Amino acid sequence: MTQTANENSMLPALSGGLYAFFFDVDGTLATLQPRPDDVSIPAEVCSHLQRLAELCHGALALVSGRPVAQLDQLAAPLTLPTAGVHGAERRDAQGEMHCVSLPEDVARALQHQLQSTLDQWPGTELEVKGMAFALHYRRAMQYEQAILQLAEEAVARYPALALQPGKCVVEIKPQGIDKGAAISAFMQETPFTGRIPVFIGDDLTDEKGFLAVNAMQGISVKVGEGSSHARYRLHGVKEVHQWLEQLLLQLEKDKTTSLRSQDYESLSGRI
Repeated sequence: MTQTANENSMLPALSGGLYAFFFDVDGTLATLQPRPDDVSIPAEVCSHLQRLAELCHGALALVSGRPVAQLDQLAAPLTLPTAGVHGAERRDAQGEMHCVSLPEDVARALQHQLQSTLDQWPGTELEVKGMAFALHYRRAMQYEQAILQLAEEAVARYPALALQPGKCVVEIKPQGIDKGAAISAFMQETPFTGRIPVFIGDDLTDEKGFLAVNAMQGISVKVGEGSSHARYRLHGVKEVHQWLEQLLLQLEKDKTTSLRSQDYESLSGRI
């Protein structure tokens, strides 16, 4: 993977333009935890997201490997446009759901196979997402290669599926589903269309999102270390939260300046 993320320069100031914002959750808005169920987004960060969504007229979405239902719980009381399971399920800004599903017999057989194997490996965990499966091994790193082999065998057995490696997790999902495709779909819809996309993520699962945003001449931001196709970098979740606060200050300032300018022009016209 090409190292393009700029580790020495600050992100460009986002002012004077129309932006669409896309955020990964785990490792980006929320600190990674040993168990997925232990992850949370701070209430203050949810408040910042709500205000940012207002300032960009709703052009803000969560793009995550988690199911939409889990993302709604994490972001509560917000209900945002959301791409879950890497885009296999997507709720647009009008609230309409777009979903890709697996045949029931395939999902049932695969779940049984994966669960029966992981039950033999203490510390591993199978997360069932309906149309996808996540094999977690953060608490059992000794099984990393075994889990990867298990996932590869499953994909070989079902050609309609694909692998998606991540941080201490391997996911099995439908072919053709990724965060880049999800972001591209949002960008063709109101209120995202015509805006400059900004995507922030931390994992291998975000790389296709970075590539899609780069192709649209947008702003791609890698959180944390490691090579990436992203053009900019923030060093951790805390820095993402700080950047979000600074962004809101800048956009609020831009809004105030614009209102004052409109008032001045209106007064000049009346004179």
